[in-house]
Amino acid sequence: MAPKRPPRKPSRSDPALESVQKGWTIVSEHPLFRPLAERAFYSRSSPNDCPKDGWAIVYSDGEIAVHPTRRATPEVWAWVFAHCLLHLGFGHVKQSVLNKTELDLAFNCACCCTVNRLLASLKVGRPPVSIPAELPTGDEASIAEGFRQNGVPESLMACGTSGSGGDLAYRSEYAWHQASWEQRLADGLRAAVSAAVSVAGGELVDLAGKSARSTRWQRALNWFISSYPLLGAMASSFKLVEDAEVCDRMDIRIAAISPAAQEIYVNPMAGMNEGECRFVMAHELLHAGLRHDVRSGGRDHYLFNIASDYVINGWLVEMEVGELPEGLLYDPELKGQSSEEVYDRIATDLRRYRKLATSRGVAMTDVLPGRLPGAEESAAAVDLDEFYRRCLSQGLEYHQSSGRGLLPEGLVEEIRALSQPPIEWEVELARWFDDFFPALERRLSYARPSRRQASTPQIPRPSYVLPEELHSRRTFAVVLDTSGSMDRLLLGKALGAIASYAVSRDVPSVRVVFCDAAAYDAGFMEPTEIAGKVRVRGRGGTVLQPGIDLIESAGDFPRTGPILVITDAQCDRVKVRREHAFLIPKGAMLPFPPRGPVFRIS
Repeated sequence: MAPKRPPRKPSRSDPALESVQKGWTIVSEHPLFRPLAERAFYSRSSPNDCPKDGWAIVYSDGEIAVHPTRRATPEVWAWVFAHCLLHLGFGHVKQSVLNKTELDLAFNCACCCTVNRLLASLKVGRPPVSIPAELPTGDEASIAEGFRQNGVPESLMACGTSGSGGDLAYRSEYAWHQASWEQRLADGLRAAVSAAVSVAGGELVDLAGKSARSTRWQRALNWFISSYPLLGAMASSFKLVEDAEVCDRMDIRIAAISPAAQEIYVNPMAGMNEGECRFVMAHELLHAGLRHDVRSGGRDHYLFNIASDYVINGWLVEMEVGELPEGLLYDPELKGQSSEEVYDRIATDLRRYRKLATSRGVAMTDVLPGRLPGAEESAAAVDLDEFYRRCLSQGLEYHQSSGRGLLPEGLVEEIRALSQPPIEWEVELARWFDDFFPALERRLSYARPSRRQASTPQIPRPSYVLPEELHSRRTFAVVLDTSGSMDRLLLGKALGAIASYAVSRDVPSVRVVFCDAAAYDAGFMEPTEIAGKVRVRGRGGTVLQPGIDLIESAGDFPRTGPILVITDAQCDRVKVRREHAFLIPKGAMLPFPPRGPVFRIS
């Protein structure tokens, strides 16, 4: 009977080798270093060319010769590998060897300074050597020239991975590989930036920088972040909600957007390819950036959405962003027109255009006024108008400066118009006007026949007119302080704003009363004529109450007409019994607590 063999002892693990392997894994999974690590490799054989007091040296073919007996944590080895890979990416190996048999130590130290500056900002691993906080600035050649003239400082002699020797080694037989290292570093930089922006935008990214959620819609949104500057900032600020149940409950056929909630809702069952997903994503982002949710004013919200769809889709087709999905609205004849112009055109055929579908569906607006039920709350650090204006204006500047392609003139004009910071009191005054004077829809009437068609001259056709019963009641009163204390520049600003808003809202006439020591009724005037009739009389203090009483008791002024009082606040105490507002200089205080809104002119 053969004797039994003793049981084998379990093989011992090598902690030093495991640390090296873990350090290499840390670096190879980093998005910046991954392209370089895919081509490079490390060796830990004994003996090798690594100096005794060093950690590793790097060859021009991508080999990193690691010291065979040194022990360190994985974080230290991660720093060593990152340092060597950056030498390859910066092209230091092919530049450093002026003489194939003798290394330029000054240039080697200069290269290590450049690499260490970048590693300090990346915070990859932990350096095994002491590195000064202040490193020389400039490119490698200028730093090396300074070292040759003044000598290499002792604190920088061992700031690389090879101790007192040189980190860089050249192998001429592998020179054909060298040209690809710089390109691999560039690829890594793009991947790192994309991953950083994705994290900033709220996307779930794993340790390797890869998206943990990679649907067609998510890739479309990420494409704008990484490759399309015009909408990159907008795309990074929106949360993508890809939920079939939510879309089914809210009747979202393809997509919808909520500018207030900063969320894009997409239907994963829509069957879009990636090109169509990009088109739809850009469509929704432009809706939000151009503030189509609030620009409709008193217009029909759905028809204004349809008009904006025609304009946006025309721009996207012209810019060749993605592919136009079948069924979305597009008409080449509307090129160059604004949303308001297209609205006026389609409002003439309500029966036809109310049957058209947005990306949400028929008779449904894809620009949502708020958040869908059940979604989480989010907070914006700035006002929404300011936020979207900033995103689009900065995106336009970067898009044009980087030469990313031509943009439609109409889109550029709208973005530049939005980028002009509005004057606060004018915005508030405009909203006040919107409350009292919503946009009117024109009606067909035979009272004023339009020109007859040449093919059928015998058939009269109606023209579009404003409803007379509504048009006659669209008016308001202006009580003007014309005393000597009134600033003419302030008065000009106020009257200019009033005239422009009145004309834009189809207000045919305005009842005007001038007040200083007494009230002077100027009757009804066209908005554009008010400024020319105003005279600052300078007859002492201002008494406004008689002018307000005159308006409130006038039989020819509508009972629902509001009153706008323009004064420098050096006036008497007034009592107004109907809707009213005050327009006063910034910093001034009325001598009584006002009941109506107060707009302060700056």
